[in-house]
Amino acid sequence: MSNPVFFSGPGALDHMTPGALFVLDGPEARHAVAVKRLSPGEPVDIADGAGKRLTGRVVSASPAELTVECGALAVEEQPGTRLVLVQALAKGDRDELAIETATELGIDAVIPWQSERSIVRWKGERAAKAHGKWQSVVTAAAKQARRAWIPEVRAAVETPGLAAAVAAADLAVILHEDAVRPFRSVLETWQTRQPEPGAGALEILLIVGPEGGISPREVTRLCDAGAVTALLGHHVLRSSTAGPAAVVLASDVLGRWSATRL
Repeated sequence: MSNPVFFSGPGALDHMTPGALFVLDGPEARHAVAVKRLSPGEPVDIADGAGKRLTGRVVSASPAELTVECGALAVEEQPGTRLVLVQALAKGDRDELAIETATELGIDAVIPWQSERSIVRWKGERAAKAHGKWQSVVTAAAKQARRAWIPEVRAAVETPGLAAAVAAADLAVILHEDAVRPFRSVLETWQTRQPEPGAGALEILLIVGPEGGISPREVTRLCDAGAVTALLGHHVLRSSTAGPAAVVLASDVLGRWSATRL
């Protein structure tokens, strides 16, 4: 069984070496001690959320601190092809369910999208609070999945901003029930046109609409910016299901779950 993971924050592990002691404090330490009930001698991983992972054993535990002896320190590189979920805001916390599951499956970043048909609206103070909630959701999911990387929650965009992101991406795919080409075919064709590994990180946007679907006007605008439509399956998926399903298929096609990561 894998070790439980707790996050220290970026940079906190930069100067750690085997045999050194690391002190975890704050809410993460309280969770480790009060909820997980870790005690001296038990194995644990501390990750900084930006790829560094300390593997060690608990030396001491108190309500405010967890002291861990570093056994090994590893740096986990990000995949050469990054997957970014563009998730339209949806009612009933379905958008949060989507990013939670996508994080467990390996998404690298998420973009909240205020689409034309989104019932939920992020405005004023609510926007900042909602963005923080999304960041908390992906952080908790990354911990659950024992990840060393916490996905980035980028700034929320409306359709003009999304069109700009599409134009800058290496590939942008609108998951649409009326599309003709299967998503797998789109990915495989795109792969054959890419440079050899090592040419730099690439980024794929996976665009998911709200419950009411993406409006024809939005599809046209995003396709004009460079996006392509793709069919994920023969059935209509909920807004909370489409993104995670796409992450699974893309991870398989791109080899992200194989021994050699792209």
